[in-house]
Amino acid sequence: MVLLEGNLEFDFAVHDRNVDRLMSPLAEQLQSFREFGKETRRIETRVAAVSGDVITVPTYVNEFWTARQRAASSLHEVSYRACFKPQLPRFFIERLTEPGEVVYDPFMGRGTTVIEAALLGRIPYGCDINPLSLFLTRPRLQPPTLEQVAQRMRAVDFADSDEFPEDLLVFYHPETLREICAVKKYLLKRKAAATLDAVDQWIWMIALNRLTGHSPGFFSVYTLPPNQAVSVKSQTKINQDRNQTPPRRKVPDLICRKTRQLLSDCDRTVRKTLSEAGGQSVLLTERAAGTASISSDSIALVVTSPPFLNVVDYAGDNWLRCWFIGVEPSAVKITVPRKLEEWGLAMTEVFREMFRVLRPGGHVAFEVGEVRGGAVRLEETVVPCGVAAGLRAALVLINDQIFTKTANCWGVDNNFKGTNTNRIVVFQKPG
Repeated sequence: MVLLEGNLEFDFAVHDRNVDRLMSPLAEQLQSFREFGKETRRIETRVAAVSGDVITVPTYVNEFWTARQRAASSLHEVSYRACFKPQLPRFFIERLTEPGEVVYDPFMGRGTTVIEAALLGRIPYGCDINPLSLFLTRPRLQPPTLEQVAQRMRAVDFADSDEFPEDLLVFYHPETLREICAVKKYLLKRKAAATLDAVDQWIWMIALNRLTGHSPGFFSVYTLPPNQAVSVKSQTKINQDRNQTPPRRKVPDLICRKTRQLLSDCDRTVRKTLSEAGGQSVLLTERAAGTASISSDSIALVVTSPPFLNVVDYAGDNWLRCWFIGVEPSAVKITVPRKLEEWGLAMTEVFREMFRVLRPGGHVAFEVGEVRGGAVRLEETVVPCGVAAGLRAALVLINDQIFTKTANCWGVDNNFKGTNTNRIVVFQKPG
């Protein structure tokens, strides 16, 4: 056996054959998975429980879904910091649920799990303390047509705006900024009058995703990728270093262009599926540990990825988006613990709530990543959290792909920042 930082290489060819008879259907599928021409490696993850006992979890390593960026529905192409690919929730939704069952994400983010669940005919539930999450997710459950969006854009008076924040001129041409402010006023006015409809919500989502970026498809001059916004001071320096000034961008044209892109895979069949599933959806802006409006024993599957310690500054990244929806960033109380012990306590509370809403026999697929240069492996904290909440740690799946450039499944040779492999701890609620 080869020791791998708490994970043991294990020769299952000589292991007691009774173990294979006890494998779950999902474990059997992972063991036999060959879709991308690789054999699955099976190892063990050993973690100390709160009680001091050692928890041994079978772990499966392979390329379980493609690394290609454009292999999912066009509806997913909405930028958000620290989000996983749609192939991840699809992998578990297809294997652990049936059409019509409820799939839930308590850290909804941009809504990847929610949208993928709806596309697969499952009932999507989602929750996120960040109000932006609802703005980014709900419109894609009821997408309008391009013609409807274009018509609504013609109804906006782009000369009518109540504000003109001059500090934002580091990002925008003056005429572009006026158009942005006019759209903001129009949407906030419709919301206040309770006349906001699905087309308005879609426009709001698109505008949020076009505020800043690094190509002519965005409202702004060249800046950081669209999943975060730098400060005015930082953008001033970027402009100086690149010797650039914000060019004129036409807001309604770019909103329609992005709409056309997002709807490219949205045919009549997709719309019907989304309408049926989305009509039963539950989307909340609440703490993941306190979702009283979700009934106990009602969820078939949870697929989620939590905030990773203090790796991502959600409020700092989203200050400009918050301005556009009329929300003060400091008022959004996002849980971003700085210490591993605090993170574990917060996740244990979330697991207890997931245990409550999960049906007997239901599953949780909890994706975690490598942080602090690979020195912290959150799955070693997650397993005891889930077990303490009453769940059974069924297995760990490691999606290991060529693009990660790692030497082995737990290697961190190139992992100075961020996450290079998908590692998902799968729990099950006892039946």
